Amino acid sequence: MLNTSDAVHASSMSRYVTLLFAVVCGMSVANIYFAQPILDNLSSAFGIDYSTIGILITITQICYAAGLLLLVPLGDLLNQRRLIIGQMLLSIIALVIVGTASSNTALFAGMALVGLLAVVTQTIVAFAATMAAPAERGRVVGMVTSGIVIGILLARTISGILTDIAGWRSVYLVSAALMLLMVCALFRVLPNVERGVQSLSYPQLLRSVFILFAQERILRIRAILAMLIFTAFSILWTSLVLPLSAPPLSLSHTAIGAFGLVGVAGALAAARAGKLADRGYGQRTTGVALVLLLISWLFISYTEQSLFALVIGIVLLDLAVQAIHVTNQSMIFALHTEARSRLTAGYMIFYSIGSATGSIASTHIYASYGWDGVCLLGGSVSALALLFWVMTRRYTATAVQ
Repeated sequence: MLNTSDAVHASSMSRYVTLLFAVVCGMSVANIYFAQPILDNLSSAFGIDYSTIGILITITQICYAAGLLLLVPLGDLLNQRRLIIGQMLLSIIALVIVGTASSNTALFAGMALVGLLAVVTQTIVAFAATMAAPAERGRVVGMVTSGIVIGILLARTISGILTDIAGWRSVYLVSAALMLLMVCALFRVLPNVERGVQSLSYPQLLRSVFILFAQERILRIRAILAMLIFTAFSILWTSLVLPLSAPPLSLSHTAIGAFGLVGVAGALAAARAGKLADRGYGQRTTGVALVLLLISWLFISYTEQSLFALVIGIVLLDLAVQAIHVTNQSMIFALHTEARSRLTAGYMIFYSIGSATGSIASTHIYASYGWDGVCLLGGSVSALALLFWVMTRRYTATAVQ
C-alpha cells in the first residue's frame, strides 16, 4: 500500500496508467455534454420549450459545481481508489435513469445526478498529480486534462451519431456500459493511497477549501480565468447546434457532432502547455492563448457563410482554452501537495460556474439576437479574460516564471 509521500516522490507514472486516466476522465465528463447536440430531440421528446432547453445543461453544470465542493475534497481525506470506483458505479446508475426516463422529472433528476457524479474526473486529475514525479507533473496533468477536453468535444460527435442511428436514449445506455468496462480496468490498476489529513472532519475539510481560496492569490486569479474561458467555451458549444441545424445549413446530428472532431485537434495541440508550465513559461502561454481565444470569435462569426471559417475558429478556441486550463492546474497543484483535491475543488467550481453561465446565456442570446449576438457575447467574454490577465499578471509573474 502506497502512502502520499511515496506517491508524490514516485520516479514516474507509467504511460499506460496515464492514458487510462485520460480515457476514463474523457468518458466521465462526456456524460454531462452528450445533451448539447441533441437539445432539439430532448425538447421534442419531453415538450420542453425550445428557447429554454439550455436550462437542462445549466442544471447539470450546477450539480457538477455542487459535486466539486461536496465530493472532490474527499480525495484528500479518503482512500481515492474506493472513492473513484464508488463514484463511477453511481454514475452508471444515473446514466441508466436518464436513458430510461419517461418524464421531465426523471430526465432532470437523472441529469442532475450525472452532473454531480461526473466530478470523479477531478478526483482522478488530483490523484494523477500526486502519483506523478514533480518534474513530470505538468506533462501528466496536461495529458489527463487533454482526455477531459477531448471527451467534452467527442461527446458531441458520439451523441450525434448514436442519436441518428438508434435514438437519443442509446447515447446514455451505451455510455453506462462503457463506464462499467472502465470500472473494471481501474479496479486492476489503481493503487491504495493513505491520505495525510485524516484528522480533519468532513465539515473542516469543506471549510478548508474556502480557507485555501482566501489564502492563495494564484488560486483566486486562475479560478477567475477558468470561469471566463469556460464561459466562452460553453457559449460556443451549447449554441452551435442551433445555427447548424437550422436553414440554410440544416446539418444532421452526425454532421454537427463531427465538429467535435475539429476541436480535438486544438485540444491535442495544447497538451504541450503542461510541459511549458513545468519549464516556467506559464504566464507567456496564458497570454498567447488568450489572444488566440479572442481572435477565434472573428472566424466563428462567419459560421453561416463559411463552415471552413468555423473550423478555424473551433481549433483556435479549443487550443486556447485547453492551454490555459492545463497551465492553470499546473500552477495551483504546486501550491500545497497535501491539498490537491481541495485546490482542484476551489478552482473547478469557477470552471463550472462559467460553463453554466455560458450555456444559459448563449441559448437566450441566440433566441433574441441570432448567431451574431452569440459571437459578440463570446468575443466580449474573451476580451474580458484577456483584460483580467493583463491587470493581474504582475501579481503572479514572480511565482510562475
